[in-house]
Amino acid sequence: SKAGSAGTTSKPPFPELDFRSGARVEELNKLIQEFTKHDQREYDDQRALEIHTAKDFIFSMLGMVQKLDQKLPVANEYLLLSGGVREGVVDIDLDELNVYARGTDYDMDFTLLVPALKLHDRNQPVTLDMRHSALCHSWLSLRLFDEGTISKWKDCCTIVDHINGATNYFFSPTKVADWFYESISIVLSEIQKKPQRGMPKVEKVEKNGTIISIILGVGSSRMLYDIVPVVSFKGWPAVAQSWLMENHFWDGKITEEEVISGFYLVPACSYKGKKDNEWRLSFARSEVQLKKCISSSLMQAYQACKAIIIKLLSRPKAISPYHLRSMMLWACDRLPASYLAQEDYAAHFLLGLIDDLQHCLVNKMCPNYFIPQCNMLEHLSEDTVMLHARKLSSVRSDPAEHLRTAIEHVKAANRLTLELQRRGSTTSIPSPQSDGGDPNQPDDRLAKKLQQLVTENPGKSISVFINPDDVTRPHFRIDDKFF
Repeated sequence: SKAGSAGTTSKPPFPELDFRSGARVEELNKLIQEFTKHDQREYDDQRALEIHTAKDFIFSMLGMVQKLDQKLPVANEYLLLSGGVREGVVDIDLDELNVYARGTDYDMDFTLLVPALKLHDRNQPVTLDMRHSALCHSWLSLRLFDEGTISKWKDCCTIVDHINGATNYFFSPTKVADWFYESISIVLSEIQKKPQRGMPKVEKVEKNGTIISIILGVGSSRMLYDIVPVVSFKGWPAVAQSWLMENHFWDGKITEEEVISGFYLVPACSYKGKKDNEWRLSFARSEVQLKKCISSSLMQAYQACKAIIIKLLSRPKAISPYHLRSMMLWACDRLPASYLAQEDYAAHFLLGLIDDLQHCLVNKMCPNYFIPQCNMLEHLSEDTVMLHARKLSSVRSDPAEHLRTAIEHVKAANRLTLELQRRGSTTSIPSPQSDGGDPNQPDDRLAKKLQQLVTENPGKSISVFINPDDVTRPHFRIDDKFF
């Protein structure tokens, strides 16, 4: 007894283990930290300048698209998101998209929401025409707009004649996407006839379903822009009104006005919907605000989990990173903020996200965060959900090995990028507006300013206002501040 008690006091504490896999939690935390280190790259002045040059080119191009036929709003507000559509930054089906890989096809990816129409004058909840649609989807009648707008967009509508002789024009996501792709192609063709010094090289322009993917080469960087034509609303949809009545993790951290400042219709239909007419509600603007309230350790776990499932659950296409994002938001509502704020709990959060995703698959239930009555997995077959649930079971049995694989993938992508940089130009890249002299000096200052804005405003909503009559002067807005 005495020897036993002496042995007990001298025995070191047993390392914390994951019950299911036997993995050491400390090791999983270190692997997540390593993944984060390789996944998040620091931008030097040269890379910041290249990012600005590509963005400047895209905005100039959109200004020229507006001038083609005056369809796009003259004073437009784009929402620029870090990460492409394939990264789940917006809820768009991935099965129609060509596969692009970081390192092989691009180095950095962005999503740009470009309003084709804006409804910005309403103070009351926005009521949409959901009679013909599944939950979280809507048709859009141009009767909400003036005659000039109807006349401009008539050729991008499906027409429904009523018994009383009236004609209703429904804004068509597929026709809008076709028009947008054709217009962008025309503008890029014109731009390339008169290339300017330092202008980005257009390496790829493809229509992926209803989005337009453009890959630009700038200096030693390749930027992927997924450009999404959307309908922009100020205010909040009536169908999501009840969500505001619930308690949420962001209560007291950001104001309700910030969360419900606006929403979008994106060109995506439901599983059984009519592709030519049906749009999907998107709360991307709100999600940018909510992200500010999510702890860094949970975000690290989310990014690592996303890297694992993108590779593992790619065939058949059923689960997108947007599903995982929704589950993370639900977890933030469900769990105490003090628990989620723990800096050394990334491993717990990763394991929990995998468990959550498996639970959603087995029960074929993943509620939309803003419209919970909408089940985003409802259309999947039993065979598909069970196939993916079994794949996730293998991850849960050996999370360390899957993390190591994710780390190797991101390291390989970074090596490809570095190799391209070594082969590429070593000189500074002037902006598209450069015309001789010493053009790099002002651009270096702009690059530093841009880098400073990004560093000082992590997770904030960054909008850019463009005047098509003066495309040389982009105007940054970070939340409510202008630069």
